[in-house]
Amino acid sequence: MMKIERLETKQRMSRIVKHNGTIYLCGQVAADATKDITEQTQTMLDKVDALLIQAGSDREHILSATIYVKDMSYFAEMNAVWDAWVPEGHAPARACVAAKMAREALLVEISVVAAEK
Repeated sequence: MMKIERLETKQRMSRIVKHNGTIYLCGQVAADATKDITEQTQTMLDKVDALLIQAGSDREHILSATIYVKDMSYFAEMNAVWDAWVPEGHAPARACVAAKMAREALLVEISVVAAEK
């Protein structure tokens, strides 16, 4: 039986869960929700980078990403940051949906599944 490893676990969630060579990250949001969509997207992706490194992976090993955007009017600006962040030739499977955020100021959130390096 494969072991499940949970990192930074609290009552509600773990920040990282690893199982059978697959890494699951909890939803990541901006470091500062008072910023615009460009900066919120960048700092959110910076947090993804840090968690992937901690888990033994990187953005080239992302299998899938689900992006939640508060309003699709932000879609193009979010995509500009995303497109610059994803390594060429390593685009994951991706979904992007409009969603009500947990806090009013949040504009974007991402959920990521990756493979270990």
